[in-house]
This record gives sequence, C-alpha cells and structure tokens, in this order.
Amino acid sequence: MLGYIILIALQIIVGWFGKDIIASQIPNQGALIDRLVDATCFAVIVWLVGLIGSLVLKSVRRPGAPTLVSALVGALIGAAIILFLPDLLRALPAEINRGFIPLAGAILGYLVRR
Repeated sequence: MLGYIILIALQIIVGWFGKDIIASQIPNQGALIDRLVDATCFAVIVWLVGLIGSLVLKSVRRPGAPTLVSALVGALIGAAIILFLPDLLRALPAEINRGFIPLAGAILGYLVRR
C-alpha cells in the first residue's frame, strides 16, 4: 500500500511538471487538439512513471499495455470534462486548477487496471 502511495505522489509530480516539457515541443493546434495532446502526455507520463516505479518499488506491480490504454481513457475523459462540461467546472472550488483534471483521470485510469 505504501508503494502505491509513493507511486501516486511521483506520478502527480512528474506528470504535472513533465507535461509542460513534452507539450512545449508540439506546436499549438487549437484548444481541442491541445487538450487532447495534454491528456495524452499525462497518460504516457503516468504509465512510464508506473513502469519505472514498479522496478524500484517492491510492492508495485508492473503495468502493461492495457494499463496505458486505461490511463489514456481516463485522461481523455478528464479533458472532455474540461471542454464539454463547463457547468461542472463552475461547481468546483476556484482553488482547483482545471489542468489537473486530466492528470487525475490518467492516474485513476492507471489505478483501475493495476
């Protein structure tokens, strides 16, 4: 259990800061495509951190390709919430960064397939 808590913390940190580095290499294509690229970056980063974390942490299982797909689906659902459900976003407190929603979706998708 402690291994997964450490893994989630690493996924949040590396995903949040790593997405900007990767997405800056891809040219802007508009709001919709940029959100999809961000979600894809989050999913791949979360999966890679999980893969590397499974090698370092003893109690964490190694993710496979289905885990990557579920992380991608979770991140895309988070991106769709941002794009298509603005009323739901207004219900959230103002302190919550809207860019965190696809990252949370990617991590939840990753954890569903563990």
